[in-house]
Formats: sequence, C-alpha cells, structure tokens
Amino acid sequence: MAEPREIYMSRKNGWLPRAVATLVVGGLVVVALLTSVAYVPAGHVGVVTLFGRVTGQVLPEGTHLIFPFKTVNRMAIRTVELKEAASVPSEEGLIITLDTSLLFRLDPQKAAEIYRTVGPGYVDVVVEPTLRSAIRTATAAHNANALYTGAREEVAKQVQKELEDKLGPRGIVIESVLLRDIQLPAMLKQSIESKQQAEQDALRMTFILQKEKQEAERKRIEAQGIADFQRIVAQGISAQLLEWKGIEATEKLATSPNSKVIMIGSPRTGLPLIFEPK
Repeated sequence: MAEPREIYMSRKNGWLPRAVATLVVGGLVVVALLTSVAYVPAGHVGVVTLFGRVTGQVLPEGTHLIFPFKTVNRMAIRTVELKEAASVPSEEGLIITLDTSLLFRLDPQKAAEIYRTVGPGYVDVVVEPTLRSAIRTATAAHNANALYTGAREEVAKQVQKELEDKLGPRGIVIESVLLRDIQLPAMLKQSIESKQQAEQDALRMTFILQKEKQEAERKRIEAQGIADFQRIVAQGISAQLLEWKGIEATEKLATSPNSKVIMIGSPRTGLPLIFEPK
C-alpha cells in the first residue's frame, strides 16, 4: 500500500514546480508584451532611450512595437505660445515694459538631440532666457518715442531674427514674434501723446488753410472770367450797333397789326417813339 502513495507524492512534487514556472514565464511574457507596445499621441514624437541613453530613434505619432527594455519619452511638436512681460531699458535708458508672445515649435528631426542636450524642459532652460535677451537687445537700439509709435514692427522683426539665429540650430522653429503691448512711464506717455495731438492739430490747420487758399483761388478765377467776359462783350457793342438794333425793333413794331401811335424823332437817339393806346 505504500508504493502508490509514494508515486502520488512524487507526481505532486513534480507538477507544482512546473506550474509555478509556467505562471512565472507567462507573467514575464505578458509584461514583455505590454512593455513592447509604445503609444505616441497626436502632435507628439517619441524619443527612444535604452537604460537612460538616447538611442537617436524618434517615433512618430501612433502605436509602435519596441524592444522591452527601451523607453519612449514623449515630446510635443505642436505650436506653443510663450508669453513674456519684460521690463527693459530703451536707448535713452528709460525702463519700458513689453508684453510679448512668441510662437514656436519643436523640429521633429532634432527632438532626440534636444532631449539629449537640454532635456524635456527646454522651454524654461533655453527658449525663455533667449527671448528675454533678444527683447533687451532690440529695445536698447530704439528710443522710447519710436517704440511707442512706429518701431514696433521693426523691434518684432529684430527679436525674431535673433531667436532664429540662436535657437534654429538647436531644432527650435520660430514662427512669429508678436508685441502685444508697450507700456511707458506715465509722464513720458502723456508727453508723447500731447506731442502727437499737437502734430495732428497742425496738420488739420494746414489742411484748412490749404482748402481756404484753393477756395480763394477759385473765386479769383471765377471773377476774372466774368470780368473778361464783360470786357469782350463791351468791346463788341458800339453806339451804331445799338442804334441799328433800335431801328430794326422799330420796323418790327411798325409792321405789327396791333394799334399804336408812332411819334417820329426821339430827342436823345432820333428813333421813333411808339406808344400803345389804352
């Protein structure tokens, strides 16, 4: 009776290790499969690292199968807006405040290099300090009056050019620089606005004077035309012409069928005087 029991115990002791080994191996396979699937969301790329070392491989958006020991680090490649309010000096040393918006994005082809040399926090490490420096450099080349009036576009272009030169080689694409607002010291702002108002008033007065001069010239030309017309007409009218016209009128009246009284010999012109009887 002892022999069957020994056989049963032997089979039991052999099955248990195999079951445990199977579960362990199955669990490892499941973990390996799960870690082999990498998902990169839209608007991102995946920088692949192996044991903390950047491999240089960059995965596009979507689902990918990778080596289990590799790690995918997501980095956004969408356009990002960075707002900056910087107090910087002008050419004459006045402190002005510029509210700036920088639109930029990460070049997917250089995402691995950015991750290796700067890290995922490249905006705080590289982009923001460079933007501040570019703003300071650009404003220092212009006076406050120009910045407040017509030099905004020029300053924005200068800032963008410096950012492209410094950040472009790193793989950061600069799209545009927008100057939202420029704040000057209150007294300087009031002085500039008063000057602009005075210039506008002077331009308006110049326009009014020019308009009045044009109107006076128009009236002078009109009066000269009337005078010329009267002179020409007067030169063409003589006493003989008037007398001849009077004779013609007298003849027409004399041949009229209406009753009339004709007195020959006007004391002044010698023409007949014609009276219609009542």
